[in-house]
Amino acid sequence: MKKIPLAAAISTALFASVSQAQSSVTLYGILDAGIMYTNNVSKGGSSGALVQATSGNISGTRFGLRGAEDLGGGLKAIFVLENGFNIQNGKLGQDNRLFGRQAYVGLSSAQFGTVTLGRQYDFMTDFVTPLTGVAGTFGDTGFIHPFDNDNLDHSERLSNVVKYTSGNYAGLVFGGLYAFSNSTEFAINRAYSAGASYQYGPFRFAAAYLQINGSAGTTSSSSGAVDINESSSNGTGGFQVGSDVQRTFGVALNYAFGPALVGFAYTHSQFQNTNSFGLTNGSVHFDNYELNAKYALTPALSVGASDTYTDAHVNGSTTYGSDPKWNQINLQAVYSFSKRTDVYAEAMYQHVTGKNYVAFINTAGGASGTGNQVVGTVGMRTRF
Repeated sequence: MKKIPLAAAISTALFASVSQAQSSVTLYGILDAGIMYTNNVSKGGSSGALVQATSGNISGTRFGLRGAEDLGGGLKAIFVLENGFNIQNGKLGQDNRLFGRQAYVGLSSAQFGTVTLGRQYDFMTDFVTPLTGVAGTFGDTGFIHPFDNDNLDHSERLSNVVKYTSGNYAGLVFGGLYAFSNSTEFAINRAYSAGASYQYGPFRFAAAYLQINGSAGTTSSSSGAVDINESSSNGTGGFQVGSDVQRTFGVALNYAFGPALVGFAYTHSQFQNTNSFGLTNGSVHFDNYELNAKYALTPALSVGASDTYTDAHVNGSTTYGSDPKWNQINLQAVYSFSKRTDVYAEAMYQHVTGKNYVAFINTAGGASGTGNQVVGTVGMRTRF
C-alpha cells in the first residue's frame, strides 16, 4: 500500500474542497446619516429655514445579499437582493418594498456576458451615471438634475426585466433590456433601454437610451415595469406624475490625470401626455448640461464640484411659463477615516427662472418660496 505524507494529503483534501465549493454569499451595505440645513422651504402656507436629520443624502442607505455559484466552464449563477431604508426611522424605501433597490437572478460568463431577470437598473444608470456628479462615488442623490428627469439617480427602477450586459471587450461594454408590462395590455407600462461604455486608459465615454411607455397612474400594486409613487416614498423628488411616453437619452465622458478627474454630461428627456406643471395631457422636455470635477488633495481628503444647467420647455400650461431654466451648483468635501468610513460636507445652490417656478433641490425637504434655494449638509457614511 502506497503511503502519502500527511501534509500532502491535507493539502490535496483542502484543494479539492475549495475547487468544489466555488460559491459565495456576501452581506453588504451602506449607512448614510446626516444633518441638513435648507434656507427656504414652503410648507403649510408659510416659508422658512429647515433643519432636518437625513438618510442617504449621498449614498442611499441599504443592505443586500450578493451570491455566486461556479457552474464550470467559466459560467456562474448569480443573484442580488438589495433593500433600501431610512436610517433615521427604519422605514422601508422604494414604496415599502422588501428588496426595492434590486432583486434579480441570472447567469454570467466573462466571455459571453451576463443575462439577468428581475428588478434592475436601466443603462442610463449603469453607464452614464458613473461619469457624472450623480455617481455613487460622487454627489449621488444630492446632485441630481431637476426632478431626476433623466433618471440618472434611478428614481424609476424597472421591474419584470430581462437584461443582457456584455463582457468587457478591450474596454467596450454594451447591453440592452426589456421590462414587461405583465398585463394583457401589453404596451402599457413597459420599458426599453440600451447603452454602451468605453474606456481607454484615463478616458471614459458612455451613451444610453431609456423609454418607458404608459407609466401614468401606476402604483406599487401595478403589475408593470414602473411605479411612479416610488420616487416620492424614497424622498428623491423624481419626476413622479407619469406620462404616456417617456424618452431619455444621455452621453457622458470624463478624463483622469493624476489626482484630478474632469467630466461632461448631456442628457435629453421628453414626457408626452403628462399632467405635470398644471398640464392636462401636455408635454415637457428637458436638456441637461453638466460639468463636474474631483480632486484628491491627499489620500484621505477629496473635493469635488459640479454645475448643471437645465433648459426645459413646457407645452400648453396656463399656470406656468413655457421655458423654465434651472442652474444648480454643487460642492463637496469627503474625508476618509478608512476604506469603509468617511465624513462629508456638501453645499448646493439652485436658481430657477420662469413664470411661477420655484427652486427645489433634491432632498431639501420641500420647494422654496422663491426662485433660489441653498442647502448645506454634514454627514457620515460607513460600509460593510
